[in-house]
Amino acid sequence: MPSANHMIKKLADEGWIRYEKYKPIRMTETGVRKAGLIIRKHRLTEMYLVEKMGLGWEEVHDIAEQIEHVKSDRFFERMDEVLGNPSHDPHGSPIPDKEGVIEHDDYVPLSEFTSGSMVEVKALNHATDDFLLYLNELSISLGTQIKIMGQQSFDASMTVSYGRKKNINLSKKVCDRLMVETI
Repeated sequence: MPSANHMIKKLADEGWIRYEKYKPIRMTETGVRKAGLIIRKHRLTEMYLVEKMGLGWEEVHDIAEQIEHVKSDRFFERMDEVLGNPSHDPHGSPIPDKEGVIEHDDYVPLSEFTSGSMVEVKALNHATDDFLLYLNELSISLGTQIKIMGQQSFDASMTVSYGRKKNINLSKKVCDRLMVETI
C-alpha cells in the first residue's frame, strides 16, 4: 500500500530502520531505542492505571495505547516517580529504562515444568483481555505460587494447586502463557 511504503521510507530517512527493496527490513540501534521508549510509555501507563487508578489488568491496554502518544517526557518521568520507578508492568513485562533499553527476564512457561515442581507466576505471554479475564476467574495473578500435581500425556494439560484451589486443570495453552520461575 502506498501509505505503508511512505511510512517505511520515512522511518528509513529518520534512521530507525534499514530498508533495501525486496530485502527484509532491519531496525537500527536508534530504531530499537526509540521503540523501547514507546514501550516504556505504554508499560508505565498500564502500571499507573492499575496501581493508582484501580483499573483491572484486563482494562488498561487500550487506554495505554492512546496515552503512549503524549509527547511530554516530563509527564512520563513524573509517572515513573509517582509509581516508585517500577521495573515491570502489571502483566510482568519489563519496563524499558529511560534510554529505551529492555532487560529481558529468564522466565519459563509453566508447561516446561514437571509434576512436583513449585513455581511462582512472574509474567504473562500474550496477555489478551480474554486471557486476563480468564485468569481473574481462576484467581491467578502475578505472584501466585503454583504446585504442579500432574500432567496429562494426552494433551499436556496440567493439574495444579495454588492458594485454596486444589487440583485445578489448566490447558497446555494456558500453561504456555504463564511465565514462571522456580520457588
